[in-house]
Amino acid sequence: MPELPEVEALVRDLGGRLTGRTVQRFEPVSFAAMKTFDPPPSSLAGQTVDGVTRHGKFLDFEIGGVHLVLHLARAGWIRWRDGAPPPPTRPGKGPLAARLVLDEGDGLDITEAGTKKSLAIYLVRDPQEVPGVARLGPDPLSDAFTEDVLAEILGRSGRQQIKGVLRSQSNIAGIGNAYSDEILHVAKMSPYKPASMSDEERSRLFTAIQSTLREALGRADGLAASELKSEKKSGLRVHGRTGQACPICGDTIREVIFADSTFQYCPTCQTGGKPLADRVLSRLLK
Repeated sequence: MPELPEVEALVRDLGGRLTGRTVQRFEPVSFAAMKTFDPPPSSLAGQTVDGVTRHGKFLDFEIGGVHLVLHLARAGWIRWRDGAPPPPTRPGKGPLAARLVLDEGDGLDITEAGTKKSLAIYLVRDPQEVPGVARLGPDPLSDAFTEDVLAEILGRSGRQQIKGVLRSQSNIAGIGNAYSDEILHVAKMSPYKPASMSDEERSRLFTAIQSTLREALGRADGLAASELKSEKKSGLRVHGRTGQACPICGDTIREVIFADSTFQYCPTCQTGGKPLADRVLSRLLK
């Protein structure tokens, strides 16, 4: 799933390609992905792209006074197309979810791999009409996100596990499964650690949030959409690297499996050398 650094890089890349261009048409192909009906997709025809921005992990294309808002979810992506598009072979059945065609025939294909479809497309007059956008917490890379703001978030989260606190979009916008693993590794904290923590630990976590996201954004900045997935994977220290050596201490990176996701961590760096309980593995060993 693309998270804040990749979505911000998409904003910068697509903003340069799209701003000032005229839309020839917008074609939803997967109607399950299209979550709104007013304004209609046909209203974008002939309108100018005024800019591209983001809200957390949501992409926002402002076109003629309305907003085309995308949440790419787990398997969605943006593919730039230089030439005129071929007709969809099996509308609604393949990976193509929607298509934005510009005045010269080039444009964007919005795709989603796999059979579990959760990509969401909204066409709204105000981004706050999108429920996921309206619920977002502060952006961790904004000037308004200070250590005091983080302290308020941690204070109201109490004994909740810090991994879940970081992933909750209503707490902090844009951090998902991968970068929460990376942040906690840099902060040397267990994913199971309660959100209530000392001032020193909170400062360490704040610094880890800033450095991890800004370094990832620096690596992604200037890359085309087609290069972002591989760059993200190559830059991760622990996430997705189960069984490999920790780049800091050399210990073996471990994994905990849940019903719908997994996370990775280094026992030496984060949990005092103790492996965390893995409920799935524990059930298998019974």
